Amino acid sequence: MPLRKLLEPHQVDIAFERGGSALKSGDLLTVAEQAGFEGFVTTDKELRYQQNLDGRRNAIVVLSSTSWPGIQSVAPAIKQGIDAALPGGYHEVVP
Repeated sequence: MPLRKLLEPHQVDIAFERGGSALKSGDLLTVAEQAGFEGFVTTDKELRYQQNLDGRRNAIVVLSSTSWPGIQSVAPAIKQGIDAALPGGYHEVVP
């Protein structure tokens, strides 16, 4: 089942599909905010150390795994993290 289905009713856009794969994390966060995205889901566990997250408007949810089986196994926790996310917040989903 694709991630989009696992996270319904949230709208999910993939950065790669929107041409964002060429952007660095900070630029991608800014583009997502400017496009009106309220949340940003990533597997980049170093994001909070590499970027100044103060003042960000979108909530950031970090997944602990890049493997699809690992992501699927924590899909309910991912959805809960997104549902509970606040603007400017940071949440890590761990198994």
